[in-house]
Amino acid sequence: MGLRMASVLSNISNIIIPVILFYIVAYGISNRCNVYEDFIRGAKDGFHTVIQIMPTLIGLMVAVGVLRASGFLEFVGGLFVGVADRLGFSSELVPLMLVKMFSSSAATGLVLDIFKNHGPDSLIGLTTSIMMSCTETIFYTMSVYFLAAKVTKTRHTLKGALLATLAGIAASIVLAGRMFA
Repeated sequence: MGLRMASVLSNISNIIIPVILFYIVAYGISNRCNVYEDFIRGAKDGFHTVIQIMPTLIGLMVAVGVLRASGFLEFVGGLFVGVADRLGFSSELVPLMLVKMFSSSAATGLVLDIFKNHGPDSLIGLTTSIMMSCTETIFYTMSVYFLAAKVTKTRHTLKGALLATLAGIAASIVLAGRMFA
């Protein structure tokens, strides 16, 4: 019974996006919209948005690359060894926490290093996997979306995002500890 349900869910997940796309096109046609021209206009707007945010993206990627190549992230991780040990996670996760706030792809590189050194099934590997899923690229997301939407006053966005990231980190430590035990 469980295998059959998994098969049904797999089939549903395979057809859901084509169904949604078909629905959007059918809805546009039924409302007498020129769906193709609207699509082209939206693609042009998207292209202009990419050009506007490109300098920010390049700056973030270069900054993370420099910090990682210089050894600064490992230095910062070393500063938090005592605190990290008392909180129940490895100091090797500190650079990952910092980098993930700026770049998910750079964080993935650190994840692969952790997996290579400790294995994905170790406590640190499990914590790393959960942490990557429970946290967000705060500064990347804020810079890209606020720049694209021309938002200049972010109010409490950064505080809320940092609090959510802290909650995600705590959740990853607790969940990995329970799963590993």
